[in-house]
Amino acid sequence: MLNNIVKHASKTGLVMIVFAFIGTLILAYTADITRAPIAQSEAQAKLDLFRDIVPDNLYDNDLLKDTVMIPGNAALGLNLPQQVHRARLAGKPSALILEAIAPDGYSGDIKLLIGIKADGSLAGVRVSLHKETPGLGDYIDINHGSWIKVFDHQSLQTKSEIDWHVKKDGGKFDYMAGATITPRAVVKAVYKALKYVETNKDMLFK
Repeated sequence: MLNNIVKHASKTGLVMIVFAFIGTLILAYTADITRAPIAQSEAQAKLDLFRDIVPDNLYDNDLLKDTVMIPGNAALGLNLPQQVHRARLAGKPSALILEAIAPDGYSGDIKLLIGIKADGSLAGVRVSLHKETPGLGDYIDINHGSWIKVFDHQSLQTKSEIDWHVKKDGGKFDYMAGATITPRAVVKAVYKALKYVETNKDMLFK
């Protein structure tokens, strides 16, 4: 009787091990054959976002491969190193695409993707992640309004330091009534990014 129980338990255990092994092989195979398509899809999504900021006529290189690593920097609101993507046209620098974080949004961090041309002017700015109040502060997102386009073509030359504030603070940037904190944070972050690139331009395009 005891021997039968032991044999049955051993047989059941062996069957479970075999099924587990087969299941692991199937999962590994599935992961292997889907890895490349997923990576390609993610790369295309990132490139589409880049193109929304830096138009195709500004570069002829591979934006995903032409990069430089920069260390974490308080001016950009970044604690960890990040990649800066570089646009070139006929071998000459034309623009940079970098990330920045506005840490003082109404509901926390506002992550930005900023395109800056080689002449120091903004190619475009987009909000990549935020937690701002729907229907109020979320107008900074291109999916909820066109406010973010106020930065297009602006630079440290077109506006003085005091201009780089919302109008409520004496600057030149519009804002929605009742939602001042959010655009204030974005304007400050974009200004700091412009200053950072101005100071480190040679290193960034090296």
